[in-house]
Order: sequence, then C-alpha cells, then structure tokens
Amino acid sequence: MRWDQFRTSSNVEDRRGMGVPGGAGGLGMGAIVVLGLIGWALGIDPRILISGAEMMAGGDSSGYQQQQQGRQGAPDDQAGRFASAILGNTEDVWKVVLPQQTGRQYDPPKMVLFSGATRSGCGGAQSAMGPFYCPLDQTLYLDLSFFQEMQSKFKASGDFAYAYVIAHEVGHHVENELGILERAQARQREVGGAEANQISVRVELMADCLAGVWARHSNERYQSIEPGDIENAINAAQAIGDDRLQQRSQGRIVPDSFTHGSSAQRVRWLTTGLKSGQVQACDTFKASNL
Repeated sequence: MRWDQFRTSSNVEDRRGMGVPGGAGGLGMGAIVVLGLIGWALGIDPRILISGAEMMAGGDSSGYQQQQQGRQGAPDDQAGRFASAILGNTEDVWKVVLPQQTGRQYDPPKMVLFSGATRSGCGGAQSAMGPFYCPLDQTLYLDLSFFQEMQSKFKASGDFAYAYVIAHEVGHHVENELGILERAQARQREVGGAEANQISVRVELMADCLAGVWARHSNERYQSIEPGDIENAINAAQAIGDDRLQQRSQGRIVPDSFTHGSSAQRVRWLTTGLKSGQVQACDTFKASNL
C-alpha cells in the first residue's frame, strides 16, 4: 500500500509508554485481562463488562481523563506515522464523500495510541480488547501491538490489512455522525440477548463496508492500492470473523453470540464497499440477508 504520500493527521494523541497508575478506571490489570477473556469467550463485548465493573468499583473516567494527556500530533516512529497517515487519509476522503453522498458535513474523530491500558470516555481501554471507537468522546483507541498480533495469531499482515482495521473504526465514527450508533444502542437496550447481538453484527458489518468505501475513494484519488493489498484485507476480515475466533478460543461456534459477524459476512460487506464506493450500499439494517 502506498501510504507515504498521505497527509498525517493532527488529531492524534500518543499515550504510549505512559502507563496507567492503579490500573484502568480503578480496576487492576489482572481483573481487566480476566474480564476481557470472559467477554471474548461468551461473545460479549469486553468493554461492557469492564465498564460495568468500573461503575461498581466507583471509577471516575472524567477525572482520570484530565490526568492522562499524551503527546499531540503525528508521532515520529514509523508505526505511529502509519496510523496517523491512515487517519489523515480517512479525513481527506470522508470530508468529500460524506457531504456528497449524504448531505452531512464530516467532523473527524480523534485517535489515541496507547500501550497496555489507558482511559477512554467509554471506560477502561486495554490491549486485549483490541482497537475500538468510543462514541462518547468520538475517539479511536489503538494499541499498535494489535498489528503484530494479527501477524502472529491470525496470519493476517500487510499495510492495507492494518489500514482496514483503522478504517473500520473510522467507519463507526461515520455511523455515529449519521446517528446510526445512537439508534442502534437504544434498540439494543430495549431488546437484549441474541437480538441485541444481531444489532451489533449489523453495526460492525456496516463499518466493514464503510472501510471499503474509504479504500475505493482513496485509491481513486491517490492510487494507493497495490497488487496483493485487497487479498491481504480480505484475509484479515476472514481471520477476525466471529466464527473463526470462537472456534479458535472455545472449540465451538455459537451464532447467537456473534457480535461482529462471520468471516464470510465480513468479507462480503468489505467487498461491497470496495466495489460500490457508496455509503447507501452499506445499509446493513435494510439488508434481509447479511
């Protein structure tokens, strides 16, 4: 992937190496790791378990957020520059595509790079949770060691595959800008259980599709996609499907507990965005067949 021509984003905060005094949100690191493992095993978003435990422990995210301030702007190391450049390119693409296709202006998210654990507006952030987007502070949280984990655990590698991960989280921000996340979360609170998981799957697959929309328009403008890049991204989407992850972690597949979609579904919606380049084509909530 040709990313060295991308503009780096100024909306980056680098907290790597800062550490988390007392654990994230008052929870010990051991407790966070255990809750993360329980979440993945049961098909529950680990952030829900961790945030709930923090509330019971009396954690105060707002006060901690004031203490946890990292370096602002694009980092100097290659991994940090890469993440900043991908974020910058999503800004340049979406500020054009979103108004053109939806009539809405694009207000870009921020991105926090961290190592180990940190705080977010949605509660504790821990490396075991993987990258995520918090709509409450409109920020992406990313431990760059996740890309090494993609290589070692999932055999998914390549700059475009890593860019897809970032673009997926930016896709959640686009959903938030369109009001989709708020409506989806409200509906999840009403229904609960397997139906709430199904809503989560639609949200996640839409983010995959929006990542494809970004890639399509980025390539049209910058000719950034090289031979093999699409295959790397598809391999990554397959590797992090719920069915693959559940089979790997617990030896069995429980579709009702899916929160992100199967490998086949993730590939389908990523390629839908790549082929169409249209936000409207990513409306998973109108799709009868995911």
